[in-house]
Amino acid sequence: MAKAQTTDASILTGWKPRNIGEITMKIVGYFDGTDSLLLTKLVAKGIGTIPIANDWDGAGKMASHLEPGDVDLIVGYLHKVIAPVREVEEKTGTIPKMYRGLTAYDLLYRANTFDIPTLIIAPKTDHKAAKKALAKAAGFVTLVTPDEVEEKILGILA
Repeated sequence: MAKAQTTDASILTGWKPRNIGEITMKIVGYFDGTDSLLLTKLVAKGIGTIPIANDWDGAGKMASHLEPGDVDLIVGYLHKVIAPVREVEEKTGTIPKMYRGLTAYDLLYRANTFDIPTLIIAPKTDHKAAKKALAKAAGFVTLVTPDEVEEKILGILA
């Protein structure tokens, strides 16, 4: 029987593909809307990318369902981890309700539990407001500007 032909991807990018039982590639989980040029640069450097989702737009694997080893880092814009808030009229009056009751802390709970570095992108001028919006999650995520996100990712994964 002829041996299957394989392509050595390291010739092109310097990375070796994942093998069964052995992880040789770092993986970045990204929320929808993350800059595609950034993701392309990461892949060109041998870092894999997979989409992850919040619970209200479903654009990838649910961040709240991540397991150890799924991703080595999470990145996304602030609006992807803050659930929309709406006012609900009830007979007793107006009651603020969070979308499905999910907070940024709930969404990123597994990232915190499994020590997955999490970068949340927001303009520097909005970092104070972003920390307030993140509430409890602000204690374990890192706020970054769009200009510094690539450098931060590469520094963490080095």
